[in-house]
Amino acid sequence: MKHLVSILDLNNKDVNKIFSIAKHFEEVLERRVKKVPALIGKTLALLFIEPSTRTKTSFELAARRLSCDTISLSVSTSSLKKGETLEDTARTLSSMKVDCAVVRHPHEGAAKKLASLNLFPVINGGDGKGEHPTQALLDAYTALKKLKSLNGKKVSIIGDVLHSRVARSGIELWHRLGAKVTLVGPPTLLPRHLPEYVDVSYRLDEVMKNSDILYFLRIQRERLGGECLAGIEDYRDLYALTKDRLKNLRRDVVIMHPGPVNRGIELDPEVIYDERSIIEEQVFEGLSIRMAVLTLLLSEKGGFHEIPA
Repeated sequence: MKHLVSILDLNNKDVNKIFSIAKHFEEVLERRVKKVPALIGKTLALLFIEPSTRTKTSFELAARRLSCDTISLSVSTSSLKKGETLEDTARTLSSMKVDCAVVRHPHEGAAKKLASLNLFPVINGGDGKGEHPTQALLDAYTALKKLKSLNGKKVSIIGDVLHSRVARSGIELWHRLGAKVTLVGPPTLLPRHLPEYVDVSYRLDEVMKNSDILYFLRIQRERLGGECLAGIEDYRDLYALTKDRLKNLRRDVVIMHPGPVNRGIELDPEVIYDERSIIEEQVFEGLSIRMAVLTLLLSEKGGFHEIPA
């Protein structure tokens, strides 16, 4: 694995290795001193051309926990504002001996284009409607820890699947790990062309009782109204996990969301803090998974064969 642009860049052996390394780093993160010298001397560039809080903070903290230096660039603080291309920026970073870059970009394919230069390992931190592979990895890993196995489990992904890079990466990985995937949402927010192994439903109430995992996507307010839906209230009535729906939910169901949550639109506040919700666990596992991905990419490049304790 030279880059992580898409879930398709990973074979099953890679996925299992990432999960195994993440488990090791969970133990590190529970220590009083939450730091190891695994990537000492390495430098990670955070190229976040699109705003981000969770992903950027998670990668930055993951790097620091590994003793890896970080530099952060955005449009407002770099020559990109002056018209420099992303490729030129990458070549400049390569000349400065940066070892790896995480790219968040509003345009689908940006991370792939940067990886094609082969200047350094590139991790896709989200590219438009493209993919978000580390989110898919942390989601599956968190659910796997909770349920012990995903084989045969029913995963319902609810919301704006059409525009979701999280869903695009997740659908492939959930399926690969043996889960049965159902997409739930209004027809205008679901893709027209889907893999044959994916089911579709237009009503949350139809899938709730048979789902092992309810995975809610963030709704972007600008996509509501017009041809998508009459408005937020319509969406809430049909697809939100409200406190009333929560009363009828199975006790063993798992509730997930990639964040940030639009409270009262996708989930009511009572749902977020319900014992069946593992949203906070997703955030924690995001750190261990990203530590694992960075270690796998950079230790191979740097010649490490074991993870320093």
